[in-house]
Amino acid sequence: MKQSQIEGNEFYENLGKLFYYIAMADKSVRAEEIDKLKTFIRKYWLDVDDIENEYGEDAAFQIEAVFNRLLEYEADAEGSFGEFKSFYTNHKDKFNSYIKVLILDTSNAIANTVYGKNKAELIALANLQLLFQ
Repeated sequence: MKQSQIEGNEFYENLGKLFYYIAMADKSVRAEEIDKLKTFIRKYWLDVDDIENEYGEDAAFQIEAVFNRLLEYEADAEGSFGEFKSFYTNHKDKFNSYIKVLILDTSNAIANTVYGKNKAELIALANLQLLFQ
């Protein structure tokens, strides 16, 4: 596997961690939030690049796989955000303005899915916004 593919997979894995953090901000993940994430992956994230995972699938599907794994094991959302934050800090070159807008749009869509954004989700979104500044 080429270095660019490895880094691409890590990129998408860390997005899965970030979106888990956003969805889990209020301590629960609803089916509608998962559906919204899947929609955004298929509608927007698959077109970001041509990187594939080790199985020949679009690497963007790593977002969903990591999100589901974290949900299944009830991972710590704050820890997931910490891992994303570390990845972002060490790989800022992978986050151009288009990617940042797509991340913010996806995060806002997830947070706004059920009853609009609650306080916990607003805080999570603000943390992301601060990171990107």
